[in-house]
Amino acid sequence: MTPTTTRTPRTGTQDTADPRGPRRAARRRGHRGPMASVALHLTLLAAAAIAVFPPFWLLVTSFKPRNDAFSTGLISHFTFGNYTHVLADTEFLTWFGNSVVVVGATTVIGVLLSATTGYAVSRFRFPGMRPLMWLLLITQMFPVAVLIVPLYNLMATLGLLNQPVGLIVTYLTIAVPFCAWMMKGYFDTIPVEIDESGRVDGLNPFGTFWRLVLPLARPGLAVTGFYTFVTAWAEVAYASAFMTGEQHLTLAGGLQTFVNQYTNDWGSMTAAAVIIAVPAALVFALAQRHLVSGLTAGTTKG
Repeated sequence: MTPTTTRTPRTGTQDTADPRGPRRAARRRGHRGPMASVALHLTLLAAAAIAVFPPFWLLVTSFKPRNDAFSTGLISHFTFGNYTHVLADTEFLTWFGNSVVVVGATTVIGVLLSATTGYAVSRFRFPGMRPLMWLLLITQMFPVAVLIVPLYNLMATLGLLNQPVGLIVTYLTIAVPFCAWMMKGYFDTIPVEIDESGRVDGLNPFGTFWRLVLPLARPGLAVTGFYTFVTAWAEVAYASAFMTGEQHLTLAGGLQTFVNQYTNDWGSMTAAAVIIAVPAALVFALAQRHLVSGLTAGTTKG
């Protein structure tokens, strides 16, 4: 008769006997010790302080008198004089209007081109599709310093210098390739069965795209719109090279008139920078709930 052996279930006695047992079990469960938590929170607080300090100091400086712009203390004499000077005594409102025209047209056209291009390469197969996608990717590898001279010569040849159309076309060449890749990845996550149901209902490809697929791509469109907006709103190099004369400048170029080799008005520049940041913050507030989902969905498939 074979003797039977009883197996006792494994308990935590071995871990309690070994003082390193609880720490090992905690690490396996993903728990941090008290010191690790304190170090992590201190690091995050330090990183947040470093990130917040420049815009905070920009805001503080904008309310200081011009003579106190370089003082290291906080506001000793609070004033709105810098804002009054920028809005009343400069061409800031003209620059703002020029920027609204350029950025608005760039955002609308850029979102439309990116969405249609991304949908086409996601759903259809046609000769030259892969070279097209590689071409869109390669255009992102050239820095501004390399492209600014040939683009300037091209715009001069076409008579588009000091014209909003020139900046719009230039910004589209920056934003559309990246956004088209991102929209392709987002459309890849939308089931093809939706397109098939649209064709069954008698819709043509564009009708299927416009009425069925595009409403499902709102997070991707929000990311595309935000990226295109920021590209055109905050760009400086092209705006300074292609636009001359205060009547033609955008906000990015207009800021340079406050601080350059001839003038040094830091108070006005900080006040103008704060005003410029407000529309960008509003656009981000409108799009931020779609940003994470749009970016992550757009990177799930290539």
